[in-house]
Amino acid sequence: MSDRSFLDWPFFAPSHRSLAESLEPWCEQHLSHSGEHHDTDATCRALVRALGRGGWLRYCVPAAWGGALEALDSRSLCLLRETLARHDALADFAFAMQGLGSGAISLAGTPAQQAHYLPRVAAGEAIAAFALSEPEAGSDVAAMACSARQDGDSYILDGSKTWISNGGIADFYCLFARTGEQPGARGISAFVVDANTPGLHIAERIAVMAPHPLARLQFDQCRIPLSARLGAPGEGFKIAMRTLDIFRASVAAAALGLARRALDEGAQRALQRPMFGKTLADFQLTQAAIAEMATDIDAAALLTYRAAWLRDVQGARTTREAAMAKLFSTEQAQQVIDRALQMFGGIGVVSGQAVEKLYRDIRALRIYEGATEVQKLIIARETLAQYAPAPALAPTAG
Repeated sequence: MSDRSFLDWPFFAPSHRSLAESLEPWCEQHLSHSGEHHDTDATCRALVRALGRGGWLRYCVPAAWGGALEALDSRSLCLLRETLARHDALADFAFAMQGLGSGAISLAGTPAQQAHYLPRVAAGEAIAAFALSEPEAGSDVAAMACSARQDGDSYILDGSKTWISNGGIADFYCLFARTGEQPGARGISAFVVDANTPGLHIAERIAVMAPHPLARLQFDQCRIPLSARLGAPGEGFKIAMRTLDIFRASVAAAALGLARRALDEGAQRALQRPMFGKTLADFQLTQAAIAEMATDIDAAALLTYRAAWLRDVQGARTTREAAMAKLFSTEQAQQVIDRALQMFGGIGVVSGQAVEKLYRDIRALRIYEGATEVQKLIIARETLAQYAPAPALAPTAG
């Protein structure tokens, strides 16, 4: 059983502790603890339905549209993702994409858009996706080329999106395309596009090392109504960044869940594995590794839940803190999992072993929703801004 003492930290309200305590037995009953998912699409659809029936997807949307809370709560999202990831990384993925994929609608949708999509997201009856990245516009979002041209009472979409999670199984996509009001990021708008819209094609399904639904989308003269736009023209980049800011700390929490599982697996293996008349845990090298793993996990948890608390309680802008949490948690989780795998020796790299699966699951988290290198740029930019000289005051008339 993973260490749960962090729930006593002052970052959490009693409702958060109750949430974590009620989710744990549900995960034990409903989620695979180590097995592979051989039909990833079918499994994700089933997981979304199960998460909806369990009431957990209600934390992905505001209460006005079937959600559990008045507004999206970062600490709840983080606790849910950490617990789900510790049990089953694909369940965490299914949960996270319901929130990320519909987040732009929660933040910028009209009441009609929210009423149409969000209750179905909360119930697990509609699968959401977030379509931002392009072949030449991944980390540099402002370089996107996918266009939306107004034509009477419609927009016509042309271009492609890639690395789209839930691509191929989603019921709708929150899409970002260039509308050209201004150069760069200020000329991007947001839209919601139903998966069955003529002109939207699944151009390619993408297989990755930790399988989940992933695709390249192609838009060829794809006509959508003006009412499909989210927010005002040219506000798409801002909407995308606001959405990512909410969910970036939760990526850190997912990495934290994977790391906790790795520590559980590694510590149990070390205590049980015979080695030169002792157990592996008797050796100081192993004890040093366990100490480093436990310390990294606590440090990651502190950064993660600090960022979530600042957003929820202080109402603070947490771009820097969420970037720190995402950077540290994902990088250190990779190290924790690597150490755990080493404790298993050769069996650790056998396909299907829990630590082997964790090793594949963690790798993508260091890239998506802002690669490690991008997080460093964000942290540096936000930190240097604190040292920039204040603008000089204009002289007053004497």
